[in-house]
Amino acid sequence: MKKQKSEIVTFKADEQLLEAMKGIPNRSEFIRSAVLDALENTCPLCQGTGKLSPQQMEHWKRFAVDHTVKECGHCHEMHLVCTHGRNAAKQK
Repeated sequence: MKKQKSEIVTFKADEQLLEAMKGIPNRSEFIRSAVLDALENTCPLCQGTGKLSPQQMEHWKRFAVDHTVKECGHCHEMHLVCTHGRNAAKQK
């Protein structure tokens, strides 16, 4: 079995973050886990920036013609709903 190479990554942390992480026994594992979790839950459009580029907004506008964002009545999370065909039916 081939062993994966590891690479060291460093980042700056302010005093507040350092204080919050003080009691964590294995900070490297905690940070690794947090980064992987964040990557798995990143918005596929903005890639975690929280903003869409002008080109992405144009794509979104075309997509939004037949889609809307609604709150789920069960879990109360926001989700996309396809309205294709419903918009045309409403106009008749």
